[in-house]
Amino acid sequence: MGKVVTLGELMLRLSPEGHQRFVQAEFFRAVYGGAEANVAVSLANLGQEARFISKLPENEIGRAALCSVQKYGVDTSCILRGGKRLGIYYLEQGASQRPDRVIYDRENSAFALSEENEYDWDKIFSGADWFHITGITPALGENCFRISERAVREAKSRGVTVSFDVNYRKSLWSKDRAKKAMEKLLPYADVCITNETQASELFGLPADENGSKIAEALIKKFDLQIVALTYRRTVNANRNNIWAVLFDGGNSVCSKKYEMDMVDRVGGGDAFAAGLIYAQMHDGYDLQKSANFAEAASCLKHSVVGDCNLVTVAEVEQLAWGDPSYRVSR
Repeated sequence: MGKVVTLGELMLRLSPEGHQRFVQAEFFRAVYGGAEANVAVSLANLGQEARFISKLPENEIGRAALCSVQKYGVDTSCILRGGKRLGIYYLEQGASQRPDRVIYDRENSAFALSEENEYDWDKIFSGADWFHITGITPALGENCFRISERAVREAKSRGVTVSFDVNYRKSLWSKDRAKKAMEKLLPYADVCITNETQASELFGLPADENGSKIAEALIKKFDLQIVALTYRRTVNANRNNIWAVLFDGGNSVCSKKYEMDMVDRVGGGDAFAAGLIYAQMHDGYDLQKSANFAEAASCLKHSVVGDCNLVTVAEVEQLAWGDPSYRVSR
């Protein structure tokens, strides 16, 4: 089946109850998550062997964060311990015409202050077949950019397939910094996940009818094998339409489209990435089936509270190409 390695920051997520605003909150619900950790957990729930790499403080909060991914079967043997704090983000869930709001408190976290030479790269990539990282990690500072660059170089030197989710967050870094980082990191990638907005902002590629010109430009520029363009059309904070288009340089396919009433939007892109990785690592998934599987996984994540997609392969396949009757399963 192969082993997937992901690397990034695992954070504490604090949210007011239901759709309360921050100013109303008398207590916060605590869960743990982060882009690359979400991918690892999602893959583990799909039955894929997954190893997550990060650094967590050597205290009870760090231990709780560690347990939050261990309990799903993720390999945490290469996670470093040390530093003083775990990164935090606050999520206010929107409703109707009021959008979600995120506030980060992750400066000087254990992971952000870690250094590339702390990590045992031979151990990290032992037995690895695939490596996944997102643009959030290099955005966390110069140390994290160096770690990201070292990781993709180490993966590539070992013949490991590399996927990179651009995942641009303007609250973490400027477009100029992000563009310069992408120019250095994406040449190591085999698979790139992005969207029209990111392609325009970071690469100067205008939107086209089906994304083919964007994909062709990215494949040519960075010598990629697959480009995945994800699409989201917002009706309101509760209802979105989503789909994706995959390109492999010669072919393009569009996934099924879903209109969703969302329970929790966070992690939908990570669920897509996990679904795409899973499909590409298994026989029987051509480009079309990969697109449908990945987008169905993303759709289901929007029904799951928390950052991670806690669904099985059978559930994803049922939605992707089964009979989605939505009846109670008894």
